[in-house]
Amino acid sequence: MISKKLQDAINLQINKELHSEYIYLSMAAYFYSNDLDGIANFFSVQTQEEHFHAMKLFNYLLERGGKIELKTIEGPPIDFKSHVDVFEQTLAHEQYITKSINELMDMAIKENDHSLVSFLKWYVDEQVEEEATASRLLARIKIINGNGQGLLMMDAELSQRTFTPPGSE
Repeated sequence: MISKKLQDAINLQINKELHSEYIYLSMAAYFYSNDLDGIANFFSVQTQEEHFHAMKLFNYLLERGGKIELKTIEGPPIDFKSHVDVFEQTLAHEQYITKSINELMDMAIKENDHSLVSFLKWYVDEQVEEEATASRLLARIKIINGNGQGLLMMDAELSQRTFTPPGSE
């Protein structure tokens, strides 16, 4: 059985992951409306990843005998100043999620919950990848600086992204 404190923290993290899904769906809509379907695809795949992250926590909490307490999901941003702004917000959001995962890990360590520590290691590693990807894409979109040819090349590249749930490769 998981402690009430950790149960509440996991429920909060589930909400943050579902909010992430919502944010990335809004970003996908922005790029679809700007006829950049490949970049929109990148964010659509990101929504699937975030949903997977939420459900992984959801199922873990149930396996530990915890109670799921879904909260209201805050609305995502819907207006973006530019393509660069979207990727700046993406990186900032991933840094926020990393901080949240680290705080959850700190709580698990403090409570001596070895099972949760083991489980969260996957999220810690995942966030390294998430931040690196967001940082790399932000740098590239800044280099492109609205250049049509560069933007179309990035769009074509990101159209190839697909979601494969971890463990099913």
